[in-house]
Amino acid sequence: MMMTKYRSKLPQTQGQLFLTDGGLETTLIFHDGIDIPHFAAFTLLADKAGRDHLRRYFLRYASIARAGQTGFILEAPTWRASPDWGAKLGYSTEALTKANADAIWLLEEVRAVCQSAEMPVVISGCIGPRGDGYNPAEIMSEEEAQTYHSLQVNTFANSAADMITAMTITNVPEAIGISRAANAAGIPLCLSFTVETDGRLPTGVSLRTAIEAVDKATGNGPAYYMINCAHPTHFTKALASGEPWLRRILAVRANASRRSHAELDNAENLDAGDPVELGREYAELRALLPWLTVLGGCCGTDHRHIEQVCEHCVIEA
Repeated sequence: MMMTKYRSKLPQTQGQLFLTDGGLETTLIFHDGIDIPHFAAFTLLADKAGRDHLRRYFLRYASIARAGQTGFILEAPTWRASPDWGAKLGYSTEALTKANADAIWLLEEVRAVCQSAEMPVVISGCIGPRGDGYNPAEIMSEEEAQTYHSLQVNTFANSAADMITAMTITNVPEAIGISRAANAAGIPLCLSFTVETDGRLPTGVSLRTAIEAVDKATGNGPAYYMINCAHPTHFTKALASGEPWLRRILAVRANASRRSHAELDNAENLDAGDPVELGREYAELRALLPWLTVLGGCCGTDHRHIEQVCEHCVIEA
């Protein structure tokens, strides 16, 4: 295993505020005009032009964090770099493993350029769901999920990654399998569920039930939880109870759009929402959950949204 910087003590779990990036895939497709099949941003790692583009993307967000005097989390462009999606793109197991490792090496290069004593930079290996991020379709058993996700988990565990972030997870068994894989590999995990407009997972399970089920099955395996790929108006009510389980949520990466997952799936154009309004909504979330320490964006968000999140949650706070 390579030397890691923060794996033994993630600074975002110690109360320091961190920013991260916005919606990488929607930015690449709709703003940059880059064709990434199956939302697979990791394919850009295959050539110098793609790697240079990713560097510029991450450094732009790092500059926002520097201006806001926050920490920064570099999230690997590997949401789709798992076996089933890799196979659809013609990647062998060996090529897929290399792509995941290359993603961390790229982030090491970016961190070397942008980190400072005032701005700690955490490197995270990103994994996504086996199926569609909006629709769980066939749900794996916990054991199947642990086996399936172990390729990425183990690759990141043997790299300089400080942690793993599992994004857009739609169901509890898959979440448990991912957590067990991370625990077995000895690498911290941020586990992120996505929710529908009613604040529940696509399977109909409540956030509370999902988080408590994963914690019970894994001995509080995840370092912390996140909500991503939903608009704040979809889940704010679910966070208003003041109950103890809410303390496990330290991060939010919301969508720019108020549309449902089904509406976004069928949309032909990008709905970027209102960056200023989103910034205010993040401030309201932090008032509700003042222990939130990681703020970023998901589908439809770009640097403008993160600038407004920084403005409302950091500069004006």
